[in-house]
Amino acid sequence: MFSPARTLERAGVSILVFGDAGSAGRAAALRIQSTVHAAVADRGRAVLGLATGATPQKVYSHLVALHREGALSFRDVVTYNVDEFYPIGPLDPKSYRSYMHQHLFSHVDLAPHHAHLLDGTVPEFFVAEHCAGFDRWIAADGGIDLQLLGIGRNGHIGLNEPSAVSLADALALPTRLTELHPVTRSDVAREFGGEHRVIPRALTMGVAPILAARSILMLATG
Repeated sequence: MFSPARTLERAGVSILVFGDAGSAGRAAALRIQSTVHAAVADRGRAVLGLATGATPQKVYSHLVALHREGALSFRDVVTYNVDEFYPIGPLDPKSYRSYMHQHLFSHVDLAPHHAHLLDGTVPEFFVAEHCAGFDRWIAADGGIDLQLLGIGRNGHIGLNEPSAVSLADALALPTRLTELHPVTRSDVAREFGGEHRVIPRALTMGVAPILAARSILMLATG
C-alpha cells in the first residue's frame, strides 16, 4: 500500500506522511511518472530537477522499475541536477554524476545530452559563467516541471547552506559556487574517508531557480 497515513495542508503545501521510507519513495516515483506523462502530452517534453543522497535512492529504484515494466519512458525527458562537489572529476565515484549514472541514468532510456549536471571540472575563473549558463539552460527548456529535493540535517536544499543573508536575498540566490557548512561536511565524511578529506566547496542550483519549478517534491525520512 502506498497511500499516505496522513495528509496535512500547511500554507498551501501538501504534506503526505507515510508509514515507511519505501512507501514514500514509491509514491514519489508515481508522482514523477504522472508529471512526465502530463508534460510530454502537453508540450512534447518533461523537465525534471533531480537530487542525490540517500533519500532519493528509493525513488530512483522505483523509477527504474517503472521503466522496466514499460510504464515510464525517459525518451522525452530532460534533467537538471541540483548540485556537485567542486572540484571533482565526472568519473570520481564520489561525484554526483557517478551517483546519477549508478542509480538512474544507466538503467533508463534518457539521452545522455538530455542529462544536465553542474561540471566539477570547469576552471575556477569560468565557474560564475558556467553557473549562469546553467540557469539559462533551464529557462531555455521552459523551466522545471518537477523538482525533486531532499533536505539536509541543517535544513539545506541542494547545497544552499544556512547563512546570515536576509530572506529576500536568500530567495534570490542563483546557481553558484558555495562553501559546505560544517554539519554537511560531517554528514558526508564517511563517503570521503574522513571529514578532513571532504571537498569543502560545491556548485549548487540556487534557491531562485529551485523555487521557479512548477512543482516541488521534497522527501524527508527518518
